[in-house]
Amino acid sequence: MTAEAMYDKHRDRLDSAVAAIATRGHFAAFDESPSPRVYGAEAAQEGKAAFEAWRDTEFPLATPGANGLVATERSPFGFELGIAYPRAQDIEALTQAAGAGLKAWRDAGPQARVGVCLEILDRLHSRIFELANAVQHTSGQAFVMAFQAGGAHALDRALEAVAYAHEEMGRVPASAIWEKPGRGEPVRMEKTFTAVPRGVALVIGCNTFPTWNSWPGLFASLVTGNPVIVKPHPSAVLPLAITVQVCREVLTEAGFDADLVTLAAEEPADRLAATLATHPRVKLVDFTGGNGFGDWLELNARQATVFTEKAGVNTIVLDSTDDFDGLCANLAFSFALYTGQMCTAPQNLFLPAEGIATDQGTKQPADVAAGIGAALDRLLGDDARAVELLGAVVNPAVLGRLDSAASHGEVLVASRTITHPAYPDAEVRTPTLVGLTAADADTYEQECFGPVAYLIATDGTAASVALFRDTVQRRGAMTAAVYSTSADVIASMRDAALDAGVALSENLTGGVFVNQSAAYSDFHGTGANPAANASYTDAAYVASRFRWVQSRRHV
Repeated sequence: MTAEAMYDKHRDRLDSAVAAIATRGHFAAFDESPSPRVYGAEAAQEGKAAFEAWRDTEFPLATPGANGLVATERSPFGFELGIAYPRAQDIEALTQAAGAGLKAWRDAGPQARVGVCLEILDRLHSRIFELANAVQHTSGQAFVMAFQAGGAHALDRALEAVAYAHEEMGRVPASAIWEKPGRGEPVRMEKTFTAVPRGVALVIGCNTFPTWNSWPGLFASLVTGNPVIVKPHPSAVLPLAITVQVCREVLTEAGFDADLVTLAAEEPADRLAATLATHPRVKLVDFTGGNGFGDWLELNARQATVFTEKAGVNTIVLDSTDDFDGLCANLAFSFALYTGQMCTAPQNLFLPAEGIATDQGTKQPADVAAGIGAALDRLLGDDARAVELLGAVVNPAVLGRLDSAASHGEVLVASRTITHPAYPDAEVRTPTLVGLTAADADTYEQECFGPVAYLIATDGTAASVALFRDTVQRRGAMTAAVYSTSADVIASMRDAALDAGVALSENLTGGVFVNQSAAYSDFHGTGANPAANASYTDAAYVASRFRWVQSRRHV
């Protein structure tokens, strides 16, 4: 199938995505339900079998400059994957091979590149159950979440990036006639405009959301003409290996160099990300992870444009509510989802020391903690149900932070250990809630990634809002929320959120949660505070991945 045929095949899906980003209304191109009524009676079983077939095998990918194999993945649910991948070692050969097909990919033009990327997404969708199992057993997400966040929602975020790039590359015509009136004959020139890619792009994958956090950058770079080297987290290679495999298949079928997308797997000690990110051929870097390496990339990868999503202190201000039970239930779900191992999960809850007004009377901080604790008990009281929300702890560092949390303050809601009925070797923990005061800034100003939240007593709501503004401006945040029945307090929080450059949710008591965002409508991150310098997805996320180069001539 030609690239042009691919574009025509998926044009309706593209048009719908473009319309959605313009209106910010609800749109989902890929169904998030793993129901057999949607995907067919055999899809789940076939996807599981495809995942199982990869175990203890050598993954069939060619990586230029590879030498030997690496097998670094262990499922957080308690077993080795045993999958071996080519070990990328000759960086010069890898980057040279990646760039070899750039000219033909550039010259194909935006429409051809969009068509190829749309076909890749469609084929990834056809393997969504396989991908969901791969995400589950590399990240520790429960299956349904892996299917949704790692499959359908990740596909939508990738399509969103393609749609934005399509629009940005279409803002300038391929050619134009310029005519300047004069005394005699007008001066006429023909001008040609070409979207020129920046160079080799590097995507550095993370352990917790290997597809959701990698696909936007991968497709934003690829569709704008840049070859992409995908460097997965050593603990979460398989989802991105499958991704690269599909990319290479479609590129080859469309007549392009398969090495436009390559996989760079490594041993953890290889420090491949740092080496690649500072290579002269690498002009774009996408990174999701901790502040230490994210800050290093921003300072040291000076030859490249660097897009980072790092760490922050996601904050909720509690002032008052007319639905205390709904507040507690909503927060309990937000804390429990994937054991709090999300960059959007709430951590700091500021509330007045004298309590908050509710429909059940004034609630002191201890009462609020008890309400959240009771909601967690209802949500997670049945172990078989709980594991389908909590998933598994992704790595020992999360357990270490959870175990040390009690030393920072008063434990208001204790964590408990759950035995997974299907995977007894999985580490499964419920969230803990620790009481602090505003004076404990050394604790709550640091991200504690995992199932740890702080209930922080302040001198009043005004003080809570001030602390929120100050900490996010200095430490960053991906999300924020407020609960209040006062229009003045809501207005104050909106203003503080604008000052701090963070997305705000107000009075969530139903089926929408602060740590979830919707593609095409919600921006993930803003690029306006230290937690991230970019956003999924706005025009800036794609427009700096190419440049306009023109030629002109008299006619």
